[in-house]
Amino acid sequence: MTDPARLDGTDGLLIDIDGVLTLSWQPIDGAPEAIARLHDAGVPLRYLTNTTSITRAEIVRRLDAAGIAVTSDEVFTAPVATAAWIAAHRPGARCHLLNSGDLTEDLQAIDVVPDDEPAEVVLLGGAGPEFSYDALNRAVGLLLDGADLVAMHQNRYWRTDAGFCLDSGAFVAALERAAGVTATVVGKPSAEFFETAAADLGLAPDRVAMVGDDIENDVLAGQAHGFTGILVRTGKYRPEVVEAADGTPDRTVPSFASVPDLLGLGA
Repeated sequence: MTDPARLDGTDGLLIDIDGVLTLSWQPIDGAPEAIARLHDAGVPLRYLTNTTSITRAEIVRRLDAAGIAVTSDEVFTAPVATAAWIAAHRPGARCHLLNSGDLTEDLQAIDVVPDDEPAEVVLLGGAGPEFSYDALNRAVGLLLDGADLVAMHQNRYWRTDAGFCLDSGAFVAALERAAGVTATVVGKPSAEFFETAAADLGLAPDRVAMVGDDIENDVLAGQAHGFTGILVRTGKYRPEVVEAADGTPDRTVPSFASVPDLLGLGA
């Protein structure tokens, strides 16, 4: 008899990192072992993250320290995708960056100018102490002067071992409202971000599942783009948010440790 909880026809996975595999870069129980089982079974994996506080190389290093082996070309980050988007759609544009964390290594392909210079693009990364009143005033002034608003993501909050933290989604909305503009969002939940990673797997969307802790930006967004959505009850997961969401995950599991079983893999 077929197990109704098992996913049939899923050949590859797109996996969020923060809140799914790690919390404050410490491994979530069972996640390293689950990744090892997937590797042993030959399941192709790509990691999609809106993390903007550290570079892709540092993400790989921290995952390795957490017992999760990945390579740089398996990790798709919002900053790297944003640099590629600007190089393709606004080549040579002077970019004013507002972000918490040093992304110099991942943004080398674009022209990030000093804070006091004119800019044609306001580039918004992850929120933190750098998002001061003066910094937001500078950003809105550039937007009112005609600059475009590009956001690496629009996550409203994220979770650390100290609890929930405000993220840049609120600031994206505030700048849009203040300047009367609409942001281009490059990381999750944008279609291009998902599709690029799926194409790298060499699989059609209906053969891929997206695993995340964010019902909107990970799971329902993935489902809207043709992927199977798997929600984990770790990280930023909150039952009341799921109940209020505009859709239902294809599958919900206690943690990433359950994903190999969902794919019918033996222990």
